[in-house]
Amino acid sequence: MTLLEKLNRRQALVGVIGLGYVGLPLVLRFLEEGFPVLGFDTDPGKVEKLNRGESYIKHIAAHRLTEWVAGPDPRFRATHDLRRLGEPDALLICVPTPLTRHREPDLRYVEDTTRAIAAVLRPGQLISLESTTYPGTTEELMLPLLAPRGRVGEDFFLVFSPEREDPGNPTFGVKNIPKVVGGVTPACLQHGGALYQSIVDRVVPVSSPRAAEMSKLLENIYRAVNIALVNELKVLCLRMGIDIFEVIEAARTKPFGFQAFYPGPGLGGHCIPIDPFYLTWKAREYDFATRFIELAGEINTSMPYFVVDRIAEVLNRQGRPLKGSRLLVLGIAYKKDIDDNRESPGIKILDILLQRGAWVDYHDPYIPHCRGMRHYPHLDLASVPLTAETLASYDCAVLVTDHSAFDYPWIARHARLIVDTRNAFKGIPGEHIHLA
Repeated sequence: MTLLEKLNRRQALVGVIGLGYVGLPLVLRFLEEGFPVLGFDTDPGKVEKLNRGESYIKHIAAHRLTEWVAGPDPRFRATHDLRRLGEPDALLICVPTPLTRHREPDLRYVEDTTRAIAAVLRPGQLISLESTTYPGTTEELMLPLLAPRGRVGEDFFLVFSPEREDPGNPTFGVKNIPKVVGGVTPACLQHGGALYQSIVDRVVPVSSPRAAEMSKLLENIYRAVNIALVNELKVLCLRMGIDIFEVIEAARTKPFGFQAFYPGPGLGGHCIPIDPFYLTWKAREYDFATRFIELAGEINTSMPYFVVDRIAEVLNRQGRPLKGSRLLVLGIAYKKDIDDNRESPGIKILDILLQRGAWVDYHDPYIPHCRGMRHYPHLDLASVPLTAETLASYDCAVLVTDHSAFDYPWIARHARLIVDTRNAFKGIPGEHIHLA
């Protein structure tokens, strides 16, 4: 039976490499459509939990896993044994693509995964890279590592299909988010399209992996640039005594030509703070300076420092220096109502405050511990209880992530001083509440 026949009959074994916020939803979608799935992750703890039918991601309920791992012949199993990469008919790579300390692409996880696949690659396998990266990665980095094992488009198939996962989004998930696919050859595109059309409502084929890689960068750079614009205007409006949120709400009443973006304490998550720098790095290879993108990156990167300066200013009005003050950061997830703190501006703000001599704790209902982070290995904190006594014991509470679980009127009643980076306390009376 050919690979296309296996895909069309949902008999292909699908392998998903990296079982995090991108990989695990893909696992579930393939299972829901009748495919057997083998998951790969280097974290033995994750593998053990999944094989027990347990979830470690807040918005993915355990009951969605239990039915697939039960019984003598489970449809889903997880493993950390990369020697089994030769078993699946299709392999989807969902590994991290972070930045180095110098804001350059760090593709070690993609490269290591590709080498592991190449070591056991067999005829008829399809490989799809979903991790966000610069244009050219699939053909310039992955293909040379796989090519010694056979002819691309004949012996194996290689595509790039960027993930578009939005953790916790109740409206859009894997099924109803269109899937962009670019293949190294027409046959690669055909097989990639057959794979994804089984699990999504719409597949969007493009001419090459490079076009698909660029499309993902454009999506996130578009957001980063517009967020930088409103962040810069926020700083100006604070000086001018104008409410930037009121201005945005007024502007968005225009029925055409305007899309609302909102300011905040900085960018977080696995995409928007990182992706623009992948393109600026690659552009230098073509002797091209992406000045607009780099300026947006500078503005967004500076926002946690602005928030800390704003905290110091507000404390100073109360006759207190930042150094030695007791501060409580409310929310360290990168966005509301999720348990993901990757690249979170809350972590950056917390770290800067500690460096400047403040006594800092945090509370996040979804993140009980903050430790073991790539850029902040020195942080080892636990979420403190949020009680009236707790709030009253701090000189200032800093709202960074506007979780729906927070009772904002209650917080306003018990906190001595509040710095609000999300406009979450709008309409709640109190001269002790300040925007940042």
